[in-house]
Amino acid sequence: MDEFLKWYFSDRPVIASTLGADGYDHTLGDFTAAAWTAREQEEVRWLDRLSALRTASPDDTIDRDLVLSQLRGSIALASWPAWRRDPATYLSAIFASMFTPFQHRLKPEPELVPAAVSRLAEVPGVLAACRANLDPDLAAPLLVQRGLGQARTGRNFLTRTIPSMVQDEGLRATLAEAAEPAARAFDELVAFLEGFECGGSWRMGEKLYSTLLREREMLAYGAAELHEKGKAAWAELDERMRRVARGVNGTEDWRAAMDSLMDDHPPTLADMRAEYEVETQRARAFVKEHDLVTFADGEQCHVLPSAEYTRPVLSVAHYLSPPPLGASRTGVFFVPYTPDDFTPEQVRQRLRTNSRATMPSIAVHEAYPGHHWHLSYMAGNPRTVRKVFRTPYFTEGWALYVEKVLHQEGYFDTPATELAHLDCRIFRAARIVVDTALHCGDMSVEEAETFMATKASLSPGTAQGEVNRYCAWPTQAPSYLTGAIEIDRIRESFRGSPKEFHDRIAGSGGLPLGLAEQAALA
Repeated sequence: MDEFLKWYFSDRPVIASTLGADGYDHTLGDFTAAAWTAREQEEVRWLDRLSALRTASPDDTIDRDLVLSQLRGSIALASWPAWRRDPATYLSAIFASMFTPFQHRLKPEPELVPAAVSRLAEVPGVLAACRANLDPDLAAPLLVQRGLGQARTGRNFLTRTIPSMVQDEGLRATLAEAAEPAARAFDELVAFLEGFECGGSWRMGEKLYSTLLREREMLAYGAAELHEKGKAAWAELDERMRRVARGVNGTEDWRAAMDSLMDDHPPTLADMRAEYEVETQRARAFVKEHDLVTFADGEQCHVLPSAEYTRPVLSVAHYLSPPPLGASRTGVFFVPYTPDDFTPEQVRQRLRTNSRATMPSIAVHEAYPGHHWHLSYMAGNPRTVRKVFRTPYFTEGWALYVEKVLHQEGYFDTPATELAHLDCRIFRAARIVVDTALHCGDMSVEEAETFMATKASLSPGTAQGEVNRYCAWPTQAPSYLTGAIEIDRIRESFRGSPKEFHDRIAGSGGLPLGLAEQAALA
């Protein structure tokens, strides 16, 4: 396993340094077509080698099967190569490699800046590979436009945002100077993408979608069954919300009730961040008082505006975990700021989607005992491979599962916050329905946007951003409620207290759910 990880890190230095592995922070890696092809061939060899590996303990078996699930998923995706379809494959690596080290600040500036300068020198080559590798017959206009929105933030991000994170004036000047050639490369990419004509599809198709569910996520069902599960969950939640809505507006119209609740929101983006910070600390105190989990030593969760480069493509709150291979246990809950070119009405709609009734559920999901608690606690697991590979079907499933736990414990203590909690859940049921239908060819983008705006309490603008994300990230959107339901099912078979269950299953990593069940019930 150590040998495999050495190869994996050497081949993916940005991922390695983001995880906190030493020795990989001076390079972006090889993004040429030859490198992608060689990587795919090497994955097949590793799959064969590890499949034949005998293990000495149940934990070793889980480690091996975790890697095999990741390899099987990656090999299946070779038939759907993102590196030929989606500019984000290149852009995300550049943005993460520059932003994350300065955000975490695990090393002093005299070490961070030279590493960033070294990576900046490689940016033109990576973006040249992007231009060379994008296939007009495979790339979809929707994905190219999404990438174009990100690429347009590149110059400002490299020449202003990142240097502004450096305190030493001399080092800041050095970084800004090194950023200029990389910024010109972004300008060239923007011009290229603006004129790039393509005719590929973003739809994955039922066969590959189901293969990923079964092989990578280790679920016992495929896309069609998952779609039906989403519809059934939506119907059950719709019935519950009709009852709760009576306490909000006196009727069973929960959409109208949620619409009225959305009018009570922070007045500005800065106020939204400040109120989320207060709610995050309230959630932490509640979890500690009710003794629901064991906290990692030294954990902290900062609540900050979302990074500039994520704003064109992420319309919801999100989280940056502490590097699990390092000593830090400090994570960041990013509040979903809007791009600078948004109109006042678009900003208002973003604020409405983050209403005061909804904030408690989102803070629980992103911070305590959701993503931040989970990922800071599991970083203490001694098995390295568990820190490297995790699936959203566990991590997002966990965060939604604990929303339900806190509801049962009385955290959502008014009809308004209870209805908002259920709305967050029915939103995830709608995601299952829409994502499976989109990628299996049963729903258009316009139909999906209407579904999300009418079957959950999303503004039209936020629904549009959500559906755009689903098109670009197949199988991820269903992970929330699917994982939560599966963790609930595992909990029913566990003999022990809620705290013991939470520490064991979440502390075992972010495993595919079949392996999480083995770890919890062993």
